[in-house]
Amino acid sequence: MYIGRAFGKHKLAPRVSPKKTIEGAAASIVFAVLIAGGYLLATIRTLPWWQAVSAAILANIAGQLGDLAESAMKRGANVKDSGTLLPGHGVSSTVSTSTCSRFRLVYAYLRILAVIG
Repeated sequence: MYIGRAFGKHKLAPRVSPKKTIEGAAASIVFAVLIAGGYLLATIRTLPWWQAVSAAILANIAGQLGDLAESAMKRGANVKDSGTLLPGHGVSSTVSTSTCSRFRLVYAYLRILAVIG
């Protein structure tokens, strides 16, 4: 989204990921609510708006925490780019792992709310 890069002034976790900002994290949550929340509302017609918003926020925060955890592990291992660990895979493993984790979290959340069967 690059909002944090353009407007970010306050570091989110400078020791773990020095380029991430609070403004960027907040913008990410806003876009998640608009895009993912909108998608949930469009695909699950019986879903109340507040549940779509909370699911989008939950998934976004989980993704951000996962990204920070990966950054912390990379710092601990003195690895700049995890894509070099598995040549030819680049960031695809990170993206797919993050996406699968988010899907499972949102699915569990919606199951708990008994929105989906």
